[in-house]
Amino acid sequence: MMTDSVSKPPTTRRRFLMALGAAGASAAFGGGLWHLTKSGEVARLPAGLQSAKRTGRALGADVSILALHEDPVVAAKAIDAAFAEIDTVESVMSLYRPDSQISRLNEKRELLKPHPYMVQVLQKANAVSVASDGAFDVTVQPLWTLYVNCAATGHTPGTSDIDRVRKHVDWRQVEVADNHIRLKGSRTAITLNGIAQGFAADRVIAALTANGIRHALVNTGEIGIMGKRGDGECWKIGVQDPRHKDVLIRRVRLEGRCMATSGDYEMAFTPDYVNNHIFDPHTGRSPQAFQSVTVAARTGLEADALSTAVFAAGLERGLKLIESTPGADGFFVLKNGQIQATAGFPGEIS
Repeated sequence: MMTDSVSKPPTTRRRFLMALGAAGASAAFGGGLWHLTKSGEVARLPAGLQSAKRTGRALGADVSILALHEDPVVAAKAIDAAFAEIDTVESVMSLYRPDSQISRLNEKRELLKPHPYMVQVLQKANAVSVASDGAFDVTVQPLWTLYVNCAATGHTPGTSDIDRVRKHVDWRQVEVADNHIRLKGSRTAITLNGIAQGFAADRVIAALTANGIRHALVNTGEIGIMGKRGDGECWKIGVQDPRHKDVLIRRVRLEGRCMATSGDYEMAFTPDYVNNHIFDPHTGRSPQAFQSVTVAARTGLEADALSTAVFAAGLERGLKLIESTPGADGFFVLKNGQIQATAGFPGEIS
């Protein structure tokens, strides 16, 4: 007998985006990679420009912030402010924290005087749900709980179990207002894992900007960039090969946009990746069109939500969704390993 109690997410997540070229004598995020000059030496910062970097952990992912500034004290202060923003986002949206607003909402069914960040993210989530015909749905948390509980006993959910739980999945059961949020279904539970990391990247960029930083590389589980690297070049970002953890399937120059990836490998319940952490709300099962979907968009919030929505919607509907979103482009690794990309996705670099 399976239960519908809200299970916590896993304590580790495998990262799927890695940054290349941290523009200083420090390893790049995630992959331990270096930016090399043509002569094979590590690229150095121009005279007078200093780098400050800090790593941590939030929302179930490793977090890294690299800020460039003439004054290292200014850079360090800006990173302090950025990590304070990350802590605020966690206190609102992290299922890892039992006292977070989302955890209390799932338990009590109602949240009075929600933090403005919670309202903002849920309103965006609702808009993406409408645009994707329900492919994006924050109420898939009961499906996650079902699959986790089944995995703990060494089996996968049967059709009757999935159908029973899927009845509680409906984004329209979340009532969002400035002064309250309510879960109208008796067993509705939400997760913001498909959108919160991108929002965190946006908040980090806002904090860095407010503190005088013009050039930075941000990894909150999704990638955000400001300005350029210390050598004046665009930030270089690598997209992980979904089937080979330490291999990059594409290297791109990212400028003026954020980037997010959803992949079946990030948390798989079966070795063949057929059952994984991404669910089609309409079927209660993991979609089978993609190994991974990477989206570049104007904000981290938008990139994160779109990558999740497209993965659930499939290639044809996903392409329409991206094409209808100004400033968005996608890079897709299909289930059979073939690669497709929209015309505006950043071109491959050598």
